[in-house]
Amino acid sequence: MGWALIGASNVARQWIVDAIRAQADSSIVTVLSSSEERGAKFAAETGIPAHTTDIDTILADDRVDAVYISTANEFHCNQTLAAARAGKNVLCEKPVALTIPNAREMIATCHTAGVILGVNHHLRCNAMHQKLRQLLAEGVIGSLNAVRVFHANFLPRLLQGWRINDTQGGGLILDSTIHDIDTLRFLMGCNPTHVMAMTQSGRLAHDGVEDGIMVVMRFPGDVLVQIHGSYTVPFSEGGVEFYGSEGVLVGRDCMSQRAAGRLFMRNAEGEKEIPVHHHNLYHYALAAFSNAVRGAGQPAATGEDGLAALTIALAIRDAARTGRQIKVEIP
Repeated sequence: MGWALIGASNVARQWIVDAIRAQADSSIVTVLSSSEERGAKFAAETGIPAHTTDIDTILADDRVDAVYISTANEFHCNQTLAAARAGKNVLCEKPVALTIPNAREMIATCHTAGVILGVNHHLRCNAMHQKLRQLLAEGVIGSLNAVRVFHANFLPRLLQGWRINDTQGGGLILDSTIHDIDTLRFLMGCNPTHVMAMTQSGRLAHDGVEDGIMVVMRFPGDVLVQIHGSYTVPFSEGGVEFYGSEGVLVGRDCMSQRAAGRLFMRNAEGEKEIPVHHHNLYHYALAAFSNAVRGAGQPAATGEDGLAALTIALAIRDAARTGRQIKVEIP
C-alpha cells in the first residue's frame, strides 16, 4: 500500500511515519508541504523519497493508494474531497472538518468514490480505554451515574501556532476536547443529549481563542459528564473516572499519544489495579485502516464517528459562546 502524507506535520513526523512503516507491504511515496523548504527537510529527515507542494502530483500518482491528511483544519475538507475523487483512501486528522455540511459531504463523496474514510481519533486505540469499555459493557460497576474527564496539560511552544491564534479552526475545543468527546462516545456507546460549557482565554491564547474549558454534558440514562481541558496546566495527569452504583473505575495517565495508562477499580472489596496490555496507538489505528482498505473491517474511527464528534464539539462551542444549554442533534 503506497501512502502520501498531505502535510509535513509534527504528528506525521513523530507518530504516523513509523506507524505506516510498521504495516506489512506499506510504504510512503511522497510528502506534501506548502513550503518547498519544509517539505524537502521533512522528506530528508524521515527518509521519504519525494516531496511536493502540488497536491495534483499526488492525486495523479498511481503508486499512491491512501493519503494521510494533517494540514491545518481548514484544509481537511477540500483535500479529502480531491483525494476521494482521485480514488485515494483517506485517513484524516481531527476535526474531520470545520462544519457539519462539509463533514457530510466528505463522507458522501468517499462513499460514492468507493474509498475508505477514517478519522485519527487516536485515544480510542489506547488499550486502557479498550479494557475500560469492555468493563463498562459488562456492568462491573453497576448502573452508571457520573463521569469525569481530565485532559489538562501545557501546550509546548512547538505546537502552539494556529492552535492559539486561529479564531476559526484553532482553540482547545476542536483540537483537544474533541478527543475527549470521541473517547466518551467510544466508552459509553452513545451520544450526549445536551451540553453546557464555559471557556478561558488569555493565559496562552488570545483574541477569544479558548485555552481552557469546563464542560457539563448529559448522556442517556441521566448520566452527567464533566470535562476539564486546558492548554495551560503543567504537571497534570490526564485521566477518566466512571462512577457507578456498585463501584468506580479510574483510568490514569491515559489521555496522551503514548501507550500508557493504569486502570483501577474501587468497590466494597477495596481498590485493585486491573492489568492492561499496552500497544502502540498509532500502529493499532494504521492496522485497522489498512485492513479496511483491503476489505476487512473498518477504521478505528470512521467518517461518521468524526461527524458525530464534530457535531458535539460545535454544540459545546455554541454553549460556551451563548451561555445556554444546547441540545445535541447528530445528523
